[in-house]
Amino acid sequence: MPPLDLGVLISGRGSNLQAILDAIADGRLDARVRLVLSNRPGVEGLARAERAGVPTRVIAHRDFADRDTFDAAAVDALRDAGATWVVLAGFMRLLTTTFLDAFPHRVVNIHPSLLPSFPGVDAQQQALDHGVRITGCTVHLVDAGTDTGPILAQAAVPVLDGDDHDTLAARILVQEHALLVRALSWIADGRLQVTPPAAPGGRARAAIAGVDTALGLANVDTALGLAQGGRAPEQVGEGA
Repeated sequence: MPPLDLGVLISGRGSNLQAILDAIADGRLDARVRLVLSNRPGVEGLARAERAGVPTRVIAHRDFADRDTFDAAAVDALRDAGATWVVLAGFMRLLTTTFLDAFPHRVVNIHPSLLPSFPGVDAQQQALDHGVRITGCTVHLVDAGTDTGPILAQAAVPVLDGDDHDTLAARILVQEHALLVRALSWIADGRLQVTPPAAPGGRARAAIAGVDTALGLANVDTALGLAQGGRAPEQVGEGA
């Protein structure tokens, strides 16, 4: 199969973008980043892309009257660059059907919780506020809802005694980097299977051939033990 032609959307530091760039550079991901697009100028993720020799574009959302016109401009930029798949790597904007219809079932997001728990913003703090002992991250396809699209893979992360937002977010981020690259590599291998909704208004379903989409949740007992006071290894719940 030809490499994935990716457009990566960012709004900030771009650490998940860096994970993608590193995986491409060392041969773990058969893909090409055709464009890194940010809705904010001057963010660190743009510098990461430029250092890697990847084209960048800033389309400031504040320059547009509404979400649809912004999304249309983003679609044009991505298509002009040759992107056929889109990755949201810390992109802090909701996408409209204008965007999603242009890349049907080809927009991938990484979210810092075990969806459907804690969708939306600041999922790490939501987990802490609810007192859960296990959280994690989810790679999913994007639909018109807020973090409601078909799940591709998940990884579990314990909430340890004494965690605050920053320590928990850092532990989840380690898993985000690995899980996102792994899910994209499965897509690049042609293993993604999407079943459209059975009826209007229904939900699509996704599966990765030969892979359990609950990746990492087999380690939930170990993670729970850690949350109750054990010592955390460097990475938890990443799966095989």
